[in-house]
Amino acid sequence: MKNVREMRNEALGKRVAEALKSRNMDAWYVKTKEEAVRKALELIPEGSTINMGGSASVRESGLTDAISSGNYVFYDRDKASTPEEKQEIALKAFTCDWYLGSVNAMSEDGVFVNIDGNANRVAAYAFGPENVLLIVGMNKVVKTEEDAMHRARNEAAPINTQRFGISTPCVKNGSCSDCKSPDCICCQIMVTRFSRVPKRFKIILVDENLGF
Repeated sequence: MKNVREMRNEALGKRVAEALKSRNMDAWYVKTKEEAVRKALELIPEGSTINMGGSASVRESGLTDAISSGNYVFYDRDKASTPEEKQEIALKAFTCDWYLGSVNAMSEDGVFVNIDGNANRVAAYAFGPENVLLIVGMNKVVKTEEDAMHRARNEAAPINTQRFGISTPCVKNGSCSDCKSPDCICCQIMVTRFSRVPKRFKIILVDENLGF
């Protein structure tokens, strides 16, 4: 018997990939995180300088492990021993060859939404690194841009805030309160609908639940 969930996700994933291509981006749909890692490594030349933020999707896929054990220059902020070193690594994102990440939500027509507290991730998506490679689980694909904003603020942001051990209203009540807390994780909200630089974004859609 055919796996009907896989059938649905494949039909939707291929359609979302075409929508992303229409927005001047490169995109692929794969069934497993292992396939996603293989595709990413096909795209990233050995010797490349690589940076990333705190993407759970990239780590869950296994790509960070592959990069760390490969022939790349990986600026890993998780290995920083001081806040100053962490900041220095974050700033390298703007001159690196590849920046790795994901999205908080993506609409079926290829618009994606990202929310940041420190804004290092959305800043790198907007400008700087030559290539931005995103690993996106199909759990993050929703119908419309409005739905994507709702998911980013009311599902992804509260979970990420809890992950980082921050105390904000969304941690306590489970959804966005549009707060002005000093620890607010929703300081910067970015909607990406087109890439001015052709194929700067490389997006791998994966038929798995990855990240939040």
